[in-house]
Amino acid sequence: MRLAEALILRADTQKRIEQLRQRLLRNAKVQEGDRPAEEPQVMLAELETAAAELTSLVQRINRTNAATEMEAGQSLSDALAMRDTLALRQGIYKSLAAEATVTQNRYSASEVKFSSTVDVAAIQRLANDLAREYRDLDTRIQELNWQVELQA
Repeated sequence: MRLAEALILRADTQKRIEQLRQRLLRNAKVQEGDRPAEEPQVMLAELETAAAELTSLVQRINRTNAATEMEAGQSLSDALAMRDTLALRQGIYKSLAAEATVTQNRYSASEVKFSSTVDVAAIQRLANDLAREYRDLDTRIQELNWQVELQA
């Protein structure tokens, strides 16, 4: 199985676990004398099986990411950490640029006037550059995911 396929399977398993959680909560109690729409014990067993599958899958994905070389001296795990940090930084700079953009809606001279404390254009350029770096790195990661076999 390719790493990309395992990542898709992981997402599906996480969704299945979330659906089981919701179904369990809906059937956790019933009016006295009624029966639940679904048997909680059956769903609990299914939950435990899915959780064990998820654990095994995540362990194999993590081993594969750590052992796979993205570039010389950089593992796939390192690249994933860099991608996450790029996304975090890009989001912060984008929010900062939006918040620092000053629009004046003053109706009289006595109203408070705001001014930006940062260079909005420069911050926006940086946010755009980080978004481009993220896309480039993500594309390389996705490409590698389809080439690498999942480790046991």
